[in-house]
Amino acid sequence: MRVAIVGGGWAGIAAAIALAGKAELTLFEAGRALGGRARSIGRTDARGNALDNGQHILLGAYRETLGLMWKIGVAPEAHLKRLPLRIQDASGFCLALPRLPHPFHLLWGFLTARKTGLREKLHTARWMRTLRARRFAVPPEADGSVAQWLDAAGQNGVLRRRLWEPLCLAALNTPAGYASARVFARVVQESLGNSASGAADLLLPRGRLSDLLPDPAQEWLDARGVAVRLRERIHALRPQADRWRIVGRRGAETFDRVILAVAPWHLPPLLAELPRAVFPAPPRDAEPIATLYFDYPESIALPYPLLALDGAHGGWLADRGGGLLAAVLSGHGAWERLTDEDLAVALHDDICAWFPHPVALPPYRIIREKRATFSCRPRLVRCPQTLPWRGLFVAGDHTVPDYPATLESAVRSGRNSARLCLDAHSGLACG
Repeated sequence: MRVAIVGGGWAGIAAAIALAGKAELTLFEAGRALGGRARSIGRTDARGNALDNGQHILLGAYRETLGLMWKIGVAPEAHLKRLPLRIQDASGFCLALPRLPHPFHLLWGFLTARKTGLREKLHTARWMRTLRARRFAVPPEADGSVAQWLDAAGQNGVLRRRLWEPLCLAALNTPAGYASARVFARVVQESLGNSASGAADLLLPRGRLSDLLPDPAQEWLDARGVAVRLRERIHALRPQADRWRIVGRRGAETFDRVILAVAPWHLPPLLAELPRAVFPAPPRDAEPIATLYFDYPESIALPYPLLALDGAHGGWLADRGGGLLAAVLSGHGAWERLTDEDLAVALHDDICAWFPHPVALPPYRIIREKRATFSCRPRLVRCPQTLPWRGLFVAGDHTVPDYPATLESAVRSGRNSARLCLDAHSGLACG
């Protein structure tokens, strides 16, 4: 059986690893390296260190992603710094979860949170207990915005501004005013509401993103005879009897099955030549992300490796060591209209709140992605992984119901698309 995977992001990588050895496999990637929206790029900082195309953060609850790393011989603890969840900003607000069994770590974290009153803490603790009793479920028909959900729960104080809204924007890349409450509730369940040890921990890359999965995955696939074709953009997909013709830079090739592991807005052009069929369309609305790398003096260090920025544009600030700080902004906002220089100056002013002495604006690099992730809105209909045409499947974070655009959902979708390729026809188990 010949299988083609179109797209070498984390979903395509996960599908390829699951199919390796069970099919004659070709992985097509339009870029010059695997990794999609979570990889290292050719640009460097002022010291010559390679930069990533974004500052990604994983959670301890990312079972599938961590398991995939182990499968190809990458020890997560060697590449990821594990930290207890801590939300802290320059206003003095701080909520930190200690190393205690669930749910005592939550109780302690909320009761000891700084810059919020006891009444609000107790109210939030009762709300969390109610959510847990309901298994954090928001019925599909009741799905509204996160803002409406918080209003209904009476979450209108400091914790809303300093915890829930920043957490929503970080997890869903969508502002709380129009982000899905149902999806956000699932995120809260998987992290704060998860009884597994360390589920809410933050996992920060120690080095390059490509070292976590993309580069070792390519070596692993090469060693198993998988054809990884970089710089190979697919132009057309055409049915041919019970098989598929893929037209790329090198001409046309025929495959028994195809997995389309591409961004949702790249699907319609690939499906354009297929017979008409009715199925839920992939999400079209997208959210932007900007990552700004600041090369401060090597003596500069943050009080915690990840901090919330509470200036006009919000965002998060990660300490990558040696004075290199990465500020991340996501979701539509006023920051999109600023020039690179004005945006860097504004964020530098916010960052300086953490320094004991004035610091000049250092050299910086900015990476803007106008269509970084799908917009995670209420009642969003996801594209199914099995399409109406025989032998054609879809992978990607946009296909996983009730989950936002994360590395974990991408990996889950890739593994599931591989199962769909195999289970009904070959009887093979997909590992």
